[in-house]
Amino acid sequence: MAEIIKMPKLSDTMEEGVIAKWHKQIGDVVEDGELLADIETDKATMEFESFQSGTILYLGVNEGEAAPVESIMAIVGEKGEDYSSLLEGSAGNEDSSKEEKKESSQNEEKVESTPKKKEDTSDVNAVIIKMPKLSDTMTEGTVASWVKSVGDSVESGEILAEIETDKATMEFESFEDGVLLYKGVKAGDSAEVDAILGIIGEKGADYQKLIDAFVANSGSDKDSAEEVAEEKSASKEEAKPEAKSAPAAPKAQLNSDGRVKISPLAQRLANEKNIDVNTIFGTGDGGRIIKRDIENYQPTVVSSSNATAQAGPAGAEGHDDKPVSQMRKVIAKRLGESKYSAPHFYLTIDIDMDQAIAARKAINELPDVKVSFNDLVIKSAAAALKKHPAINSSWLGDKIRTYSHVHMGVAVAVEEGLVVPVVKNADAKQLSQITAEVRDFAGRAREKKIQPNEMEGSTFSISNLGMFGIEEFTAIINPPNACIMAIGAIRQEPVIKNGEIVVGNRMKVTLSCDHRVVDGAKGSEFLNTFKTFMQNPVTILG
Repeated sequence: MAEIIKMPKLSDTMEEGVIAKWHKQIGDVVEDGELLADIETDKATMEFESFQSGTILYLGVNEGEAAPVESIMAIVGEKGEDYSSLLEGSAGNEDSSKEEKKESSQNEEKVESTPKKKEDTSDVNAVIIKMPKLSDTMTEGTVASWVKSVGDSVESGEILAEIETDKATMEFESFEDGVLLYKGVKAGDSAEVDAILGIIGEKGADYQKLIDAFVANSGSDKDSAEEVAEEKSASKEEAKPEAKSAPAAPKAQLNSDGRVKISPLAQRLANEKNIDVNTIFGTGDGGRIIKRDIENYQPTVVSSSNATAQAGPAGAEGHDDKPVSQMRKVIAKRLGESKYSAPHFYLTIDIDMDQAIAARKAINELPDVKVSFNDLVIKSAAAALKKHPAINSSWLGDKIRTYSHVHMGVAVAVEEGLVVPVVKNADAKQLSQITAEVRDFAGRAREKKIQPNEMEGSTFSISNLGMFGIEEFTAIINPPNACIMAIGAIRQEPVIKNGEIVVGNRMKVTLSCDHRVVDGAKGSEFLNTFKTFMQNPVTILG
């Protein structure tokens, strides 16, 4: 399926980019990671790699010409594919966006009779680095780790931090030279796109002035301003030498009136999380409890050596709160939307796996070949989808889109949840190719090295918990797919063959269907075709 490549935002202040040079032309094949173009920003000329694989169908900007950020730079897809709908859709969105901006501007003029006075920061030799938007669906990012510390020198092009998006963990390079003066987001914390990630500038520059201006100009409320102030205070505390030993029983600092020293924002967060602030030692000025203290709060853990003496009575209540990762937030949002917007129904079929087991054994006896049952499932499902295209579809509100290609989403378990890399054109690939690709995806997924584009464009998905011993389960549809297939474990049980009771190998498969797209009869036909392929693997090995 053809995909748009948009003009990227390669620096905080970039509003448009100039194509200094195209490294690919219309009709050329481009691979994921290949150099596509040199783009001149307002600060430098940078190499831009493609995140898609396919044929260059369209170039939206000529060499030497400028185009706004987010405009169509190129379209990549299959050779000869019709991409006109993408251009029409983009034009419609652009008109709509212009209209919305116009309306918004008019409304702002009505509401704001007196314009806000912007604080002058021209005398501050420093620059704010904002949380970048590293994928189309990213709304906030988590700083997985900082590569640079406050006080370190930073050069343009050096890795500043590793940022976890909703799809992957990616290295983020600095576009500025200078000293890292301030970190707006701690390692492990999240922030919205365009929030202050850090500040780089001349050593000793008054970066607080930039923060104050940013808060004022962004229209942030009092809590946001307070949060920034708290983070600055916390940064100062971090710079102090660490105490040799932490107090055995941390206790909150009190004001002169006997109340706990705590900011209003921290108090509200503590109330939401049911945390007793009397047990927290604040890290703000004078022991004041601030936002970060609430976020980092962990209930007291008793060491094993003292467990007998200090443990509470049997049945005592307790809990452990862990911050939700960016990936888990997106999983929760997408699957929640899928489950409650798409009317699911489920079809289960039982498959004789004797022939599949024999075929896999024979294949794996060949040198340098190791095929899993999951690979056989992917290949069989892809072949069945070609015979039942109605299952290989998406609900688009006012229309149902049926795909001619089969892009198979394969769920892979990682520590934070599930990622679904996509085996493109699975129906046209040899079993050995599928095996190599899935193994590569699985390894890179666990190392958080899967790229966002490698998890886009699926037309059907497979979730296999059989390897974990689960015999039967139902899966939630991975939007915008119309179906997902849940694969159970292969189990041995007595079966009747040729009038005799023998030991058989069986596997249950459950198809989750979006009833807006797929009816029971169509789903059943697909499952029976899939069953035929699995029970006769030789039919898919050609």
